[in-house]
Amino acid sequence: MQWNIDPSHSQIGFAVKHMMISTVRGSFKTYQGTIETDDQHRPTNVSVTIEAASVDTGDAQRDGHLRSADFFNAESSKELTFQSTSIEQTGDQNYTIHGNLTINGITKPVALKAETTSTGKDPWGNTRIAAEATTTINREEWNITWNAALEFGGVLVGKDVKLTLDVQAILVS
Repeated sequence: MQWNIDPSHSQIGFAVKHMMISTVRGSFKTYQGTIETDDQHRPTNVSVTIEAASVDTGDAQRDGHLRSADFFNAESSKELTFQSTSIEQTGDQNYTIHGNLTINGITKPVALKAETTSTGKDPWGNTRIAAEATTTINREEWNITWNAALEFGGVLVGKDVKLTLDVQAILVS
């Protein structure tokens, strides 16, 4: 069974430490993806493509910097992608989704911890399913190394970035 991610009922977000004291959160506004499941709605394949230029933290100046070559290099590396390579069931509706994450043209393996829901029908007759998946990556492994030293020690932007995919998907008829 194939399901298309519904962007109007989904969010792909990230969180990173700022000045080592607080967390800055953001999301990507433009993306698409598919989830394939077996007959019991267990995921068998996940594929997501994100438009790098759609990054949004609520601050135009910061968003412009994130689109630059210092971070996502959105002009030449237009997309971030995730493609699953294997999926391991770890509980009733819990999974570890192993796959390849590509950012800035660099592909590295990651493991997403995911929890799925049961299916449901919306008022228009569409069958829907939802899932939340998270992982933490070291951004420097994707050549996102820009930073600034702080006067009191430490750095402006943390290395670890928590990624969260909170998605709802519609069954393709």
